[in-house]
Amino acid sequence: MLYNSFNTQQTFIQKLKKIDYILLICILLLGLVSALAMYSTDGGEILFHSKSHISKFLIFFPMMIFLSFLNIKFWHTFAYFFYFIILLFLIWAALYGVKASGSQRWINLYFINLQPSELMKIAIIACLAKYYHRIQLNQVNSIKTISIAVLILSLPIMLVIIQPDLGTSILIGLSGIVVIWLAGVNIKYFIYSLISLLISMPFAISFLQPYQKLRILTFLNPDRDPLGAGYQIIQSKIAVGSGGLTGKGFLKGTQSYLEFLPEKHTDFIFTLFAEEHGFLGSLALLLVYIIIIYRVLKIGAISRSYFAKLFCYGYGSSIFFYVTVNMCMVLGLLPIVGSPLPIMSYGGSSMLATMIGFTIVMSAKINHKQLIA
Repeated sequence: MLYNSFNTQQTFIQKLKKIDYILLICILLLGLVSALAMYSTDGGEILFHSKSHISKFLIFFPMMIFLSFLNIKFWHTFAYFFYFIILLFLIWAALYGVKASGSQRWINLYFINLQPSELMKIAIIACLAKYYHRIQLNQVNSIKTISIAVLILSLPIMLVIIQPDLGTSILIGLSGIVVIWLAGVNIKYFIYSLISLLISMPFAISFLQPYQKLRILTFLNPDRDPLGAGYQIIQSKIAVGSGGLTGKGFLKGTQSYLEFLPEKHTDFIFTLFAEEHGFLGSLALLLVYIIIIYRVLKIGAISRSYFAKLFCYGYGSSIFFYVTVNMCMVLGLLPIVGSPLPIMSYGGSSMLATMIGFTIVMSAKINHKQLIA
């Protein structure tokens, strides 16, 4: 199968010419910027975080290019299998996973502590894209079709919530909902769901963990506990604001270097970047993400395969959600929910999931004229 996917040498060269090089350059650029940012988090030295982050990018980026040459049919064929494997990993994590900071989210695979919920962000898009691939438009709004889609979406969300990881479960839910909406489900179902959610929210809050309730209260008023729960977001806003228009300069971020900003290598990597490079640097970084999202959506637009269209549109929307949630979170516009910034944030599972998503998108570009029965 692998040989057939690559076909002949001439076919390989033809496929090489069809790669979206603008998208590839933007991903590589993000990798370079993230390496410098991680180097900065380690105080201008190549220590654990920078060494681990750079090595993972150097592994996953070539892997993405190599696997992109697999036919889009390959990803369509194994979409359900991918979903069920990650679902089993989530169950395994819930029962025997590695515990850290009060959460049980990781599986120890010796060479990497895998966080299955990150991979589920991609698996749910691929699974629902395949599910709707063969469903006729007149059947999309049937109770049976919607019920199966909701079940596919609900299972991983529930498994991630019990870890507990409310932020990732919300992002998985948003990714799945986008695909369901793009498949043509009537907007009235989304309106009914939204009304039900708003009505049930007061009851749902009572089931939140104490730290999750504290995050919501901190978001509403960070100054209520400036040295405790509100410390992270207050310091984050100070760091971003102190960057000004052009920033303090590379390796010169005082909030970061004087250790006022915890977790700066993970979800708050944008804070460090904004302090060092200012508003203009942040705008440039945001522009790179906008170009990436645009290229992913454009690939979906030119793809003849409905599976490829749904996946690209769903994945492009998901990147938008990840970037928006992360940046709004560090600016105090949303509660802290634990949403990594794609490629920029430290984390092997997040990097792997992001690269798998780009792999399928690039495969869709190379095989954009191909139909899937």
